[in-house]
Parts: sequence; structure tokens; C-alpha cells
Amino acid sequence: MTEADRGNIAEIRSSLENPDNPITYSRLVDILGANALSSSGVNVTVENAMGVPAIWAGVNFISGTIAGLPLKLYRKASGGRQEIGTTRLAHILHDNVNEEMSSFAWRKYAFERLLTNGRSFTLIVRGEREPVRYLWPIPNEQMTVRKTEDGRKEYKITKGMHKGTYPARDVIDLCFAMAENGLDHYSPIVRNKDTIGLAIAATQWGSKMFQNGGVPPFVLTGTFKSAGALARSQDDLEEAVRRASKDDRLALSLPDGHTISPIGIDPEKMQLVELKKFLIEEVARIYSLPPTFLQDLSHGTFSNTEQQDLHFVKHTIKRWVEQFEQELNLKLFGWNSHSRYVEFNLDGLLRGDFKTRMDGYAQGIQNALITPNEARRRENMPDQPNGDNLLIQGATVPLGSQQETEEAPNEGD
Repeated sequence: MTEADRGNIAEIRSSLENPDNPITYSRLVDILGANALSSSGVNVTVENAMGVPAIWAGVNFISGTIAGLPLKLYRKASGGRQEIGTTRLAHILHDNVNEEMSSFAWRKYAFERLLTNGRSFTLIVRGEREPVRYLWPIPNEQMTVRKTEDGRKEYKITKGMHKGTYPARDVIDLCFAMAENGLDHYSPIVRNKDTIGLAIAATQWGSKMFQNGGVPPFVLTGTFKSAGALARSQDDLEEAVRRASKDDRLALSLPDGHTISPIGIDPEKMQLVELKKFLIEEVARIYSLPPTFLQDLSHGTFSNTEQQDLHFVKHTIKRWVEQFEQELNLKLFGWNSHSRYVEFNLDGLLRGDFKTRMDGYAQGIQNALITPNEARRRENMPDQPNGDNLLIQGATVPLGSQQETEEAPNEGD
């Protein structure tokens, strides 16, 4: 084979175990568990990143919130919409997606994968007579995304009972951030490995210090006659520190002519507490979360905490909910279907306190925006007869048509 022939051969990179699986950045992330070496020297993975309390709180808070939202199926009707609550698909979305997993568990699992690995996949299993038989989540490491010769996207499941190749319409694909090629994705854990690695390193450093009884690393100086004597002195002093910590002793005995000097930086000068607070704010930026929801109330007040709650709904949850809704509508009903759709109900997150809710319902009912029964349903109360009628204040009339009355003049006038 000539050099020209070699130059005409396209380079193909594939797995030695399975040549059909191309090796891409996102594929390696899924296989290795989002493994990346940070600048602090910590090897960051999804597993140890979830050991950072702020990461754990953020992922569980967002995924649990979305999993707990009511997800309902609707049909467009003249003048509005009609809820569909008795079909198999409505049961799947609201109750159980398959015989092993509830809808809550499926949604929480999907967003846990999305917020850590950066992507989650769910297979839509269809039947001959049923458009959707059940939904089955697919682990990231078992899925390969590629394009066919005509440029269409297809998904290949490499393991399990659903092993095979599926078109895009059969896979619910949620992505944190898509790469330029439209196939790969970015993991928030990997892309922010330095920040997360610093949080892990700070926690490990503090733990090691407390293991030493709060004594920072130090240097032992003195006259040592041999290397063996130096090693024995080092071992004896380390053991003395551990014994003093265990027995709550306040003093250490040193050999005559020997001194110890601390090395490194003590926690106060390192501003370890301030660093951990700053890292909470950094994690809050990664997931677009107000710090209040990571249990950081250092900047929280009575007034701005409620505003952060609204910020969370409007600028964090709303984005994920809309992405999820549109992906479900596209894959469940097709791109040209406009009669049925699914929608999350965010009313529960915006409800506020009792007085505020009652005042809002009163304004809506008195101005013919909602019916009394609609307000009662939002409070989980049963309907009442004649409660489906729109009402309006009787004193509100068109300008100029109000009744004119004149007072009778006094007899003395």
C-alpha cells in the first residue's frame, strides 16, 4: 500500500471490545463516570462529586422538585383544553412508567443523570395496538448516539433486554448542554472539575487535620545520630499526637534538645470556612440555584428569601420543565401532532401563604377569571353545585350607565 492510498483511508476510532461503538468525549465520560483530574490534583468523578454537600443538595433538590410536580395529559378543545385522565398514557405519566418504577422515581432518576452526567435517556416501548406500552430508562453507559448516512440521529442500546438500534422518535433524550456536533454533550461535573475538585480537596484537608487531633503538619528538629533514630523519633511523635488526641491530653513530651515547628498554613489563614462558603455559591451558579436552597442563609433575609423562591421557579425550574415538556410532546405524539400534549402544573410552587392565596382567589372569582370550583380544586376541596359559573361584582357597570339620583331640595331653600 502506497502513502497516497494510506492518505485516502478515513480514520476510524472504535472500542476494541465492540468496534460498533465509536469512542467520543461523551462516550468516555459515560464509561468512566465523568472522570477528570482537577487542578487541585483531585480526580473528580460523579461518585465523589456527589460527596460534596452542595452538589448533593442541588442535584436532589432540583430532581426531587421536578419529580413531585403533577404531570397531566390534555386534549385541545374549543375554547380551552380538556384533561385526559383515564388513558393508559395518562396513567404512565402520572403513576407508573413501567411495572418496576413509579413516575416520581423515573423523573427523579432522569434528572439526577442529567444534572451529573449531563444527559439522560428513556426508551419508549411501543406496542402493535398501543402507541406507548411503557417507558424504560437507559443508563448512559449503555447508550450510543450516532447519525445515519442520511444525517438522521439514531440511538444504539448496547446491553440489556432492550438491546438494539432505535430511531430518535423512540428515545426521550434530555441534555444539559449539547456539543457542537449535535451528538455529544457536556457534563456539568466535568466542565466544572476545578471548582468541584477544590471543594473535595478542602473537605479532605479538614478531615485529615481533625484525624491528627487538630494539630497541623509540623517539622521535628533536633540532633539525630542516625537515620534509624530519625525514623523512630518521627514514629514516636506521631503516635504521641494520636494518643494525646484520643486521651484528651493537653501536652506532648519531646526528647531533650528537640523542637517542633508547624509547616503549611493554618486553617484560619487559609480562610477554610470562607472558602467552603464561596464554593457553595459556585455550585449555586453551576445549577442556577439561589444559595438559600443549598441551606446557605448567610445572605438570606425575611424579604429576599421569598423572592429567591420565585427566582427558582421562574429561572431554574421553568427552563427544565419546558425542555422536558417539549421533548415528551415531540417523542410521544410526533412533530406534526397538535391535538394532545402533556404539561406540568407549577401552581403548587407559586402558592405562597394562606392569606395571599385567598386574596388571589377572591380577585380572580370577582373579576370572572376563574370559577369558585376551580379555586376549590387548587386547594384540594370538592366541587360545589353552581360553582362552575363565572361571577362578577354587581356594582361594576359600564362607565356612563350608572344610576343617577338627585337629593330632594330642602323646603327652606
